[in-house]
Amino acid sequence: MKILALSVALSTLVATCGLVVYDRLVVRPGRLIGVVDVSEVYRTKETEFAALLTASKSDEERQRALDLASAFATRLPAALAELPADCQCLVMLKSAVAGTTVNTLDLTPLLKTKLERERRS
Repeated sequence: MKILALSVALSTLVATCGLVVYDRLVVRPGRLIGVVDVSEVYRTKETEFAALLTASKSDEERQRALDLASAFATRLPAALAELPADCQCLVMLKSAVAGTTVNTLDLTPLLKTKLERERRS
């Protein structure tokens, strides 16, 4: 009788541990959604580049502003591609999401940080 009770208790413990591990490693990360407001990032950079161009007094300064814009255009896709690995979640455009939940992360500040860090290096 004791062996049967011990067997049932051990089976219940193993099944419970398995369900907890499955929930933590598979289900919860799958429900996590990251959103990015790319249009906000574009508007910010567009304003910055416009200010640089209008303040430029020489061709070298204008070329520098255009080079910064070109570098941004190549850095943005790379930074966006890194986001899913950073948050271990599905990443979507903020404009494609109708509403947010507790499982929704705004990754726009992270994207801005990545772009600024790459710009400085």
